[in-house]
Amino acid sequence: MELGLYTFGDVGSSAATGRTVTPAERIPQLVEEIVLADEAGLDVFGLGEHHRPDYAVSAPVVVLAAAASRTKRIRLTSAVTVLSSDDPIRVHQQFATLDNLSDGRAEIMVGRGSFIESFPLFGYDLADYDALFAEKLDMLLAIRESEILDWPGTAHTHPVPRRGVWPRPVQARLPLWIASGGTPGSVVRAGRRGLPLALAIIGGQPRRFAPLYDLYRRSAAGAGHDPARLPTSLNVHGFVAETRQKALEIFAPAQAGVMSRIGAERGWPPVSPADVAAASGPEGAVFLGSPSEVVDRILAAHELFGFSRFVLQMAIGLIDHPEVMRAIELFGTRVAPEVRKALS
Repeated sequence: MELGLYTFGDVGSSAATGRTVTPAERIPQLVEEIVLADEAGLDVFGLGEHHRPDYAVSAPVVVLAAAASRTKRIRLTSAVTVLSSDDPIRVHQQFATLDNLSDGRAEIMVGRGSFIESFPLFGYDLADYDALFAEKLDMLLAIRESEILDWPGTAHTHPVPRRGVWPRPVQARLPLWIASGGTPGSVVRAGRRGLPLALAIIGGQPRRFAPLYDLYRRSAAGAGHDPARLPTSLNVHGFVAETRQKALEIFAPAQAGVMSRIGAERGWPPVSPADVAAASGPEGAVFLGSPSEVVDRILAAHELFGFSRFVLQMAIGLIDHPEVMRAIELFGTRVAPEVRKALS
């Protein structure tokens, strides 16, 4: 069982305190958080790609590269790379460079993106949302398999007649995950291609997502892949503090603010700290509480889903950096060892 963290690098002004966090402040903090996660014994740290004023990270690989030279063991991944609006050749080159810089610790997590700002920014048509991802994924897989790319081109990719793509990674192949927010088509795509699946659950009852893991494994088996050899990840929101009450005091206002802001864009109802508290119960999607409570939540979810990696998004909204650092320390030194012990 691997355990790790991911974040989007939230910036902006706090409605509660009025304090402003800029990218110049937040990006160095992210590097510090990755370094601490490595020192605390966590296995993986991911950064999401966004092109919005409320997130500092539009180029995850750059921040991950800054952390690579200061870390020793932790794996470094995007969470996610919006492949649909990117160039598969450049994606592979950038992460292969990170792999060389980190001595073989780079991963790529690709997705279609739950935000759409990158499409008009880079000149893509949202009507091609799914086709762009499918075609570019196939191209990225071809690049991953061979340093000489002989690509015929598709409706949304250009032909490449036997050209080399360098540098090559330290690893034989860059680990490539597909991330899904619960779309069955994405789950089936990952299974049929024999790629690891990261399933993000940010609302509702997690047990209702169990059929998606089953669908993934059936799809993999139907395509000739051994599901037992394919890694799976559960990615959720949550927070760890000395007590459940302290975790709620720190995390609930920040998450409620983020979800309410995004909800206003998408027609969702506003979210209150009380809603976050309710969602952090035994059947909810928020994994929050004391170290022992979070251990119990992870083990219960593992029994339900059988995943091989658990990744927690704790730095949501404008949470004070020292509070995030303390939560990382608790997750790495008190939650992770107990989970590993229970599952060993």
